[in-house]
Amino acid sequence: MEHTLLDYYKAIENASQKMLEAAQTENWDQVVRLEGACAVLIAQLRSKSRSIELAPEERTEKVRIMQRILRTDAEIRCLAEPWLNDLEQLMDTGGKVH
Repeated sequence: MEHTLLDYYKAIENASQKMLEAAQTENWDQVVRLEGACAVLIAQLRSKSRSIELAPEERTEKVRIMQRILRTDAEIRCLAEPWLNDLEQLMDTGGKVH
């Protein structure tokens, strides 16, 4: 089955929503796995978008999807920030827990 470009955007949106759900439960391993899946989808999208163009109505839907992905990404970053700060502190102290 041939996927449309919008299918890739929707798949990325779906994966980002699952990433948010994993981040909300502090399942960071799952967040990282899903981030890898998103990277693959993004690479596939980039490849396909070289030879396929979106119709005007599809571009409007793409913008809506991208806005939702960006909002979801911002929420994930807010949830991950304390975890990333803890990781940064561990790295700064050479892994020594104080």
